[in-house]
Amino acid sequence: MNWNNITYKFKSSGIVIQLIVINVIVFFCTYLGSFLFGMQQYDLASWFVLPDGFNEFIFQPWSFITYAFVHFGAFHLFFNMLWLFWFGPFVLNLFSTKRFITIYLLGAISGGLLYVLAYNLFPVFAGSRGYLLGASAAIRAIVVFIAAYSPNTRLRLFIWDIKLWHIAAVLVVLDLIQLPTSGNAGGLIAHLGGAMFGYLYATQLLKGNDIGAWFENFLEYFTTKKAKKKKTPFRKVHKNNNVSEVKKKSETTLDNQKKVDAILDKIGKSGYESLSKAEKDFLFKSGND
Repeated sequence: MNWNNITYKFKSSGIVIQLIVINVIVFFCTYLGSFLFGMQQYDLASWFVLPDGFNEFIFQPWSFITYAFVHFGAFHLFFNMLWLFWFGPFVLNLFSTKRFITIYLLGAISGGLLYVLAYNLFPVFAGSRGYLLGASAAIRAIVVFIAAYSPNTRLRLFIWDIKLWHIAAVLVVLDLIQLPTSGNAGGLIAHLGGAMFGYLYATQLLKGNDIGAWFENFLEYFTTKKAKKKKTPFRKVHKNNNVSEVKKKSETTLDNQKKVDAILDKIGKSGYESLSKAEKDFLFKSGND
């Protein structure tokens, strides 16, 4: 399997599979990289996870998005990708790929913002330091968005048909219940941030207000600009407006070809030595042209 074939399959696989592949690749890069370089995974990915301190994340603002593609645990990655695989198609059945990406990335940003605010505003986190990673907030945004937009849509789970809003409600309630005791309060707060954004986006969309339109426009501008750069450079074509001259050249070429064919026939019948000096010179000249 060549690289072009792999690239084509990736591009044609759809956004859900693409996101899963990207997350898996990043996981293995950090997992194997930390082993090969003798480093902790955090040290290797520290510029891509989201820190909780204001004086840290202002120097790496991109981490509000990149943290959502970093996983340190195989089970964390597996279950996040499983939820994405289950719920992604529900959104894509109703909306475009750009809207899906908008929900996903803005959900990640919302989860990151709530995480940072919580760690800097609430006294319970005053003595703790941490960092945020994983796609959970982005995926919570996807799950809650489609559950709020189409609450009575059903998902087949083994032998039961469960409404989407039931699943979303259970997830949010579990996050709230576990918040004081789980040991992963920062991650759960990020889940809630993503869920809040997903719910707000869906309810506003049902009212006719697209609060993610600005981000879709940004994506449109970015992809259009990128596509223009990949276009073939402009080639200047020189037109010959002298039609009679072009016609004359074509007729000359045709006559020369007829002479060449006649000479080649003669060679086929009587051999090369049967040609006159003029015929040999003409054949030689035509071959060079």
